[in-house]
Formats: sequence, C-alpha cells, structure tokens
Amino acid sequence: MSILKRAKKEKVEEKPKLTPVQPKTGVQKNKDLSIDFSEMDKEVKKPPAFRSIIRVVDMLIQQAYASRSSDIHMDPEEKVMRIRFRIDGVLHDVYEFPRELNSEIITRIKVLSGLRTDEHFATQDGRLRVKMPDESFVDVRISIAPTYFGENCVMRLLTDHSKDFSLESLGFSEINLKKIERAIKKPYGLILATGPTGSGKTTTLYMVLKKLNNPEVSIVTIEDPIEYSLPGVDQIQVNRKTGLLFSTGLRSILRQDPNIVMVGEIRDSETATIAVNAAMTGHLVLSTLHTNDAPTTLPRLLDLGVEPFLIASTLNIAIGQRLVRTICEDCKVKKVLSKDEMDALKDSVPPKLLGDNKVFYRGEGCPRCSDSGFKGRIGIHEIIEITEKIRTLMMQRANADQIRRVAIEEGMVTMLEDGFNKAVAGRTTIEEVLRVFHE
Repeated sequence: MSILKRAKKEKVEEKPKLTPVQPKTGVQKNKDLSIDFSEMDKEVKKPPAFRSIIRVVDMLIQQAYASRSSDIHMDPEEKVMRIRFRIDGVLHDVYEFPRELNSEIITRIKVLSGLRTDEHFATQDGRLRVKMPDESFVDVRISIAPTYFGENCVMRLLTDHSKDFSLESLGFSEINLKKIERAIKKPYGLILATGPTGSGKTTTLYMVLKKLNNPEVSIVTIEDPIEYSLPGVDQIQVNRKTGLLFSTGLRSILRQDPNIVMVGEIRDSETATIAVNAAMTGHLVLSTLHTNDAPTTLPRLLDLGVEPFLIASTLNIAIGQRLVRTICEDCKVKKVLSKDEMDALKDSVPPKLLGDNKVFYRGEGCPRCSDSGFKGRIGIHEIIEITEKIRTLMMQRANADQIRRVAIEEGMVTMLEDGFNKAVAGRTTIEEVLRVFHE
C-alpha cells in the first residue's frame, strides 16, 4: 500500500490482529510472504513423545537463512510463541508455536550456545555456529531476556557477505565515492560512519578497510561483535568479562603502532578522546557514532567531551546513512503518481527536489522476492567533508543546522535527495525512502 494513502486508510481500518492458534496446530503463516513451513508444521503437530525440538530449532534457523533474514525474534505471549523474521530491515510475523513449546525451544538454544539452562530471570548472551544445507556456516548471535510470559530470544544471523560487497555496491553515488577516496588517502585523521542501529555503518567501514588493506600497512580492529572476517586484518573481540572494552582495547592497540585502526563504536567520552588523540598522532582511525545525520556528528563529539580544536584538526569526513529496500528486478513495474499523490508528496519532499517527476517504480511481488516486491537493501547517504568553512564553524561550536546549511552550500547531497534520486532511477520506491525518515 502506498505510504501516501496509508494515513487515510488507518483512520477507518483497525490493525489486523493475530488469530489465536490452538496448541494442536501451532501454525500462523504470513500471507504476505511465500515462506514454506510445511516440514516444520509436520514436526510441531507430532505428539510430544515423538516431536524433535532439535529438528524444530534447526529448521527455524534454516528457513530464516533461506528467506534472507537478518534476525529471528521469538516472543512469548499468553497463548502462543510468536516468531518474526527481519527481512531487508522489516519485521514480518511468520509463525506461531504453541505456548508450551516456549521453554523447550529456549532451552535447546541455550544448550547450543553454551548458556545456563537453569537461569530464567536474568539476561544471557551467547553465540553458536550452524551448518546450512548448502554446506555453508552461519554464525548466530543469541540474546535471551526474561519477559512477562517467559523468556524471549533474538537470534542475529551473521552471514559473511563481505566478499560480495564493495563501496560501489553499497549505493554510494559518484560524488560521495570521490569524497571517501580523498579521505582515505590521508595518512591520518578520523573517518566516522553515523546513523541509527542497523543502518549499515559497520559494513561501510569494512568496505573502506578492504580498499585500504595491503601488505604495506598494519590494520587492527576492536569490535563487538566481529561481523565479517577480513584476511590480513587483526580483529579483536570486545570481552566485558575480562575487562576488554573499546577504551581499554584501543589503548592496547595503539601500543602496537598500527597504521589504521577501526573502533566498532564510540560510546563514551573516554573512547572518543582516545580515538581523536590517535587520529592526531599519525593514525587513520575509523569508527561509528549513533547520530541521526552527518551534521549532528560534530555537536555529538562535543557532547562527549572532545575539544573543538581537536575535532576540527582530526575529522576527515562524517558519513550519514540509512538503508532502504531495493525493488525486485523480476517484478519491477512503472508507477505514475496521480495528482492527489503528487500533492501529498509535496508535504514530505521539497518542491525544488520533486520538480515534475511523476514516474516512479514498484515491485508487484513474485516468488523470487517472496511476494514482497523487494529484494535486498541499498544505502542512501550524505557525506560532510571538513572544509575551512566547516572547520571554522566547529571552532565556534556551531549547531547542526548551521553546519548543514554550509555543507549544502558547498555541495553536500542530503540523504533525502540521495534517496529520491535512487527512487527516480528505479532502485527503490518513494514510499520506502519516506518510510526510513518518518517511521
């Protein structure tokens, strides 16, 4: 449904509710996705004495992998255990187990990931590796927490696609690629990828490391968790039990005199200060920061206690990004907006940017994309390159709006504009671009 019409329709339609499932069946299939749970249905319907929870958990992970899911959410409710897959960044209800299977499934996951099976009132984190039918291995990160109706579980599938990616394939425009190229050619400085959780920041930094990786330089990373394995790079995993945090790990890394350092995330003032000082003393430092856009990066570093002159002298670029779903190429069709839709769009898109563009694209849905109309994701970006004008604003502790205004004057393409250009080119839908800004 068009995001432009959704608001009107939601006023007259109630949100559909999940149909309660009787314990004997335990199945709730999402009609918007073509995911086959028939084999798991057969296993769940067997009498308890003949049912294999081992097979049920294995099939659930395999089905998530086959449907390109990044996460499995297992949420206990009063009568059922609801299963949701996050596919291309969006959660979908896909299955419901009978309520009594909740503890058995959670216990099996605890056993696989080496967690305590007798602990039910504390959060636990673990990891496991699963062999898929295609002989590949998938690392799965586990997070279990107690809730009102029992323990829930979120499983993140860390599929290593780093070999298939490049900065170009992540959706960077030509103008933004040139900015990144200029920044990584400098022997020292700070490169920051910013955005909310799940916006692809770490993947962007991995692709930068792939470009920089050669036998002549020493590259060390400290991450939580290590998502992709990069040959030739020393990767360190954060371990809170042993006191190995971003700040303490970064101090140790700098004693080894690397050329390039990647810090998984700047979370506190101590890590921020060490990272900035490292960038000032001849290291190229890459990291991520949680902000809404690129201009907010500078005030955020000030909030973390970094002095303005240090930011101005070390920051090379700040990359702001989001992920949008790409239209399935097998079922892509043109879509001409009506006058009402154009008028509604003017409330969200600046008239100067919208212009006379009326032709966009959408996916009708087909078996290749599980009838969703989307397949895969791509980034929309904005990159601030630190020029003399912006450096002066940073020294004056300017706010994000002032920095944004000057950056646009100097040629920065905003995320909304980058997303709109991708919608016009048929890589994503205009509704999808607006969703990531307004959801």
